[in-house]
Amino acid sequence: MPNQEITYQVGDRVATITLNRPDKLNAWTAIMEQEVRDAFSEAERDDNVRVIILTGAGRGFCAGADMSLLSTVAEQGLDEAGRAYAVRSAGNSAAAGTRADFQKKYSYFPAVQKPVIAAVNGPVVGLGLVIALYCDIRFASDNAKFSTAFARRGLIAEYGLAWMLPRLIGHANSLDLLFSARMVDSAEAFRMGLVNQVFPADGFAGKVFEYAKDLATNVSPRSLRVIKKQVYEAMFQTLGEAFSGAEHEMLESLKSSDFKEGVAHFLQKRPAAFTGK
Repeated sequence: MPNQEITYQVGDRVATITLNRPDKLNAWTAIMEQEVRDAFSEAERDDNVRVIILTGAGRGFCAGADMSLLSTVAEQGLDEAGRAYAVRSAGNSAAAGTRADFQKKYSYFPAVQKPVIAAVNGPVVGLGLVIALYCDIRFASDNAKFSTAFARRGLIAEYGLAWMLPRLIGHANSLDLLFSARMVDSAEAFRMGLVNQVFPADGFAGKVFEYAKDLATNVSPRSLRVIKKQVYEAMFQTLGEAFSGAEHEMLESLKSSDFKEGVAHFLQKRPAAFTGK
């Protein structure tokens, strides 16, 4: 069936998933959630995809959970559909060996084996911010704005945000954003480390795609896959455990086709032709 609330495109080995409710600032719904999850699964299966971009249509990235759902819950309580929307896990699609931590409702993004880039083209609020933070890299347009929003709705730090946010911007900055739920512009978000880079709104999508295409073209897919797993696993490891894991992965990489190609294309001064093996 065709998607109702996202679009999915692949070009130059980059998959672009676009939240597509521009009239609602791409407010998040159960339909959108399922379609995004399905799109990630499709990108994971497709050997022609090496990098994934997640962005929003129109002038916003994601305004958070659709207010019609929140309004219904506030007036009528949490019915079964609302309860499922709030707590559902990522299901059984996770790869073998994936930590249980990365099989939750939105925490499955780090378990996707390919790099996931959030292209924050405009306002990102509440649940939208949670989703952006679970991406690996965040680029922001200079007209993007950020807010946790939860405390101003009588809510809390949702979906593991209390764990993820301090790891990105530190304890004090996290409590500031969570307590105040104030709106932060892209310049302040960059200073905090909430986003990796800020680009002008004019040409923003092209800049993000240029970065993604460089990864997809010039970097070993195998290296990307292993490095991503190393970084997220290290969040739960001691230095010694991370060191031992790296020793094992180093030996495996030296036996890989991508290692041989990495040396060959450098010495032969030609474009890389990595296979991911």
